Amino acid sequence: MDVRKKLSERFAGVEGGLFSNVTKADVGDGFSAMGKDKVTLMGWADPFYPDPSIPEHIKQVMIEEIQNGFPSHYIMPSGSLALRERVAKKLKQKNHLDVDPKRNILITPGSDSGLFYAMAVLLDQGDEVLVPDPSYPNNFLDPKLLGATAVSVPLAHDDGYSLDIEAFQAALTSRTKAVVLTHPNNPTTTVFRKENLEVLAEFVIKNDLMLVVDQAFEDSVFDDIEFITPASLPGMWERTITVFSISKGMGLSGFRVGYIAACDQIMDAMYGAAVNVLGASNTLAQLGAIAAFDAPDFIDPYIQSFDYRRKKAFEIFGSVPGVKIEMPESGFYCWVDVSGLGDSTDVMNYLVQEAKVAVNDGKNYGKQGNGHLRIIHGCLGSDEEAVLTMRRMADALVKYPKRNGE
Repeated sequence: MDVRKKLSERFAGVEGGLFSNVTKADVGDGFSAMGKDKVTLMGWADPFYPDPSIPEHIKQVMIEEIQNGFPSHYIMPSGSLALRERVAKKLKQKNHLDVDPKRNILITPGSDSGLFYAMAVLLDQGDEVLVPDPSYPNNFLDPKLLGATAVSVPLAHDDGYSLDIEAFQAALTSRTKAVVLTHPNNPTTTVFRKENLEVLAEFVIKNDLMLVVDQAFEDSVFDDIEFITPASLPGMWERTITVFSISKGMGLSGFRVGYIAACDQIMDAMYGAAVNVLGASNTLAQLGAIAAFDAPDFIDPYIQSFDYRRKKAFEIFGSVPGVKIEMPESGFYCWVDVSGLGDSTDVMNYLVQEAKVAVNDGKNYGKQGNGHLRIIHGCLGSDEEAVLTMRRMADALVKYPKRNGE
């Protein structure tokens, strides 16, 4: 009996690696299993993985909380009010959003679940969602799982992967319900500029759409590029659901704490169904997150490290014949064009065999990702080790047998 025929058609084509070779780092056990074979994993968007990286002041708070016994209990599905108050303060200072922690913030078990929930409250069967391409894989899959359709809107490399409103207009139909944006963009590292976002906001308002924004990488923006939260633009607060994370800039991926900010009309529905869809984020992790927001300066050295590593990545991979790379604008990863060498899947597999390093195939990030690799240079606790690993990859790429069609 083929039990898969009993599954919802929304899950058609979704594979977890049990019956096929899945190359996505966050699907199945295949990627993590390579670590046991002494392969360096540079495909997890997890700062300093696999080395310990909990700041001491956060660790001590969590140890004390465990000793008092409280973390064995639930916190409300909307999240700890104390944490929501800290988040509200941060949103006002950094994102220029003046919000009520009791009406406009929802704590989620990580930003991935938050992103799915943000789309779930908007999308109905048959709706269409405009998604810049390349983009975070969840932006394409989540709408499908909800019965909607993700419509790719190409971003041009020659235009710095900026938003092309003419391309959005061309993709617009009577079924278009929302735009989903990862900002800064993952995987291209692009920080969308204010004028670009203002034109997008005008498009959203004019066509009576909603906007879902994933700002997981907002903490690490370089070269004095101005970062704008789209929800802060005129007319966009009521039309925007913004998803945030403490996994990236704070390097607390394992805590599984994210948060959503939205107007109270949206949040009322989110609060009402949170227990059904999300449950509640881990109680102990939320207590640790409060400590992180109370003393956030620990991320400053992280940003300095990511800045150093992006420059080394640009230098190292840019020196390989047939490989192209732009200076990353944000985050702790780089988007590397290996189309001059050959097929990106082949190059990815070659690096596992020859350099003992696993990275991400760009094909997972949309049609425009073909021919690229996403490399997480923010992995590993040591800058020196990260640089040596990148050099090992570059040495292997120089010897790639199919370079330039050979």
